Amino acid sequence: MVSTAVQDRYARHVLARMSDFFADERTPWPRRLWDIGSVLALEELWEAGHWQAHNVLSSSACDWQRHELKTILGRDAGLGDKDLRKEITNLLSKPLLDPSPERRRLKEVIGHLRPGYLDRWVTAIAVEEGKRVKPERFSRTVAAHLLDLGYSGLHLREWARGLKTARVTATDIAESAAELARARTQTFDVLVALDKVPHRELAEALPNWLDKGKVGAWLREHGHSTAGFRTGGGFVYQLQALDALGAADQARQLLDRMTARSEFLRGRRGSVLPLPFIWVAGYDTPVPLEPPARGVDVLSLVYEGHLYKVDSRERIDDALELAAVSNRGALAPAVAGGWAAVESLLVHPDDPRGDGERSGKAVAADRMAAIIACSWPRAELTTLAHRHQPAQPDALSEAVTACTANRERARLVADALRAGGPEALALKYTDTAAAQRMAALVQNPVKQLAEVNHAFRIAMRRLYRTRNIILHGGATQGVALDASLRTAAPLLGAGLDRIVHASYTEGLDPLDLAARAEVALQLVDGETGLSTVDLLEPPR
Repeated sequence: MVSTAVQDRYARHVLARMSDFFADERTPWPRRLWDIGSVLALEELWEAGHWQAHNVLSSSACDWQRHELKTILGRDAGLGDKDLRKEITNLLSKPLLDPSPERRRLKEVIGHLRPGYLDRWVTAIAVEEGKRVKPERFSRTVAAHLLDLGYSGLHLREWARGLKTARVTATDIAESAAELARARTQTFDVLVALDKVPHRELAEALPNWLDKGKVGAWLREHGHSTAGFRTGGGFVYQLQALDALGAADQARQLLDRMTARSEFLRGRRGSVLPLPFIWVAGYDTPVPLEPPARGVDVLSLVYEGHLYKVDSRERIDDALELAAVSNRGALAPAVAGGWAAVESLLVHPDDPRGDGERSGKAVAADRMAAIIACSWPRAELTTLAHRHQPAQPDALSEAVTACTANRERARLVADALRAGGPEALALKYTDTAAAQRMAALVQNPVKQLAEVNHAFRIAMRRLYRTRNIILHGGATQGVALDASLRTAAPLLGAGLDRIVHASYTEGLDPLDLAARAEVALQLVDGETGLSTVDLLEPPR
């Protein structure tokens, strides 16, 4: 890796965005990663052919997925520019039924695509800056691919931080990412300890069981403290993963299965109780059993004073109960509950029927996407308003401080960006990429909103397909299950937040809010004067 005295702007932008994509639950939803990688998307499409053959997914759903993927992949340098790209393009032009020659060929093509995917990106980036793809595109593509491979967000965040410290070039970033992609999984010994062990004889019969004395010995052997430690025993699993936290996440899923089975014990339901940490050999810190929340944040419950008002029973209350499991629950219930919340609020008997691409419940995904797209500008502009911190107060910072509502703060920042571009704001480098996106938005809102709405439609429809595979196919190991929830959960929270806000402040039905959003996307910046900060506001 070659370091430079002053890191180039392109690399700085890429690493700032990667820090957003790999960050924890505190990262605002507008800065999250909304996409999965191209390789996983092709694998998901291949899997969809199986579920179409079993009547779990409709032909229109699979055709829509295929057409959208063909559009997205057209900009992906990882597909090369010759034979491989031509073969993928040809296959995506045809139905991929199971069985069919095209689907068999797709499986082979994926096998050729995966090994050198990021190496081809190295070639695409190792050119002068003016000929590269935009840094936003590069950062999203690489981040999604590395997460799809199974790396944990924390591991990748430390990787990106190391690159930033080394002041690397864009080519260095691409080469380092390609090296990560070539890495093989490792075997990790992972200890899960239990407080309560019903039917102990069944656990003791298993070869990976450790009694409480051996659990303590294992912890001391691997450098962990046992002070105040009490357990009824535990299991050591040998798990294949790319990093220690990925192995810990696999152990969480095993514990989810174990505790789920304990719910079927008569008289002792839920009596398998794990301790609150997981231990990975070679990793110094105990890993919390409770995973980070997935970002389904509905802050309007606090802002509108309804957090403790539970004596009424409306559709929104039911939807919030359904979606609550999406934050920390096991993957399959989290997907099912999240989609159930969307469907309960945004489906109506007069929706399109038949086998069209917006028929059935898919229209609910599109409605939720429109709501989220219309909430995106104000959410990001408000964040930038709070992050604008010049060395000495200026007119903008003083005006922002004087505001009493986020709507007006967002409008001030939008006006500043329209007049002066991203340089109008005094920001840390971690916020400059967001300022650039918002500057592009205020200059061409129709184009930018169409692009993000497209991304949100894809994410929400993926959540719907994944839900169908779980509930109608009875499968909890779909190839894109984890990625579907990773991308859709923060968006789900953003949409529910706006639905809750509109209901509490205007008494507005969710379907009416969706209609308002769909109309706003058509009228923004047009003859009506509709502003990007007013997309979900009632017409005046």
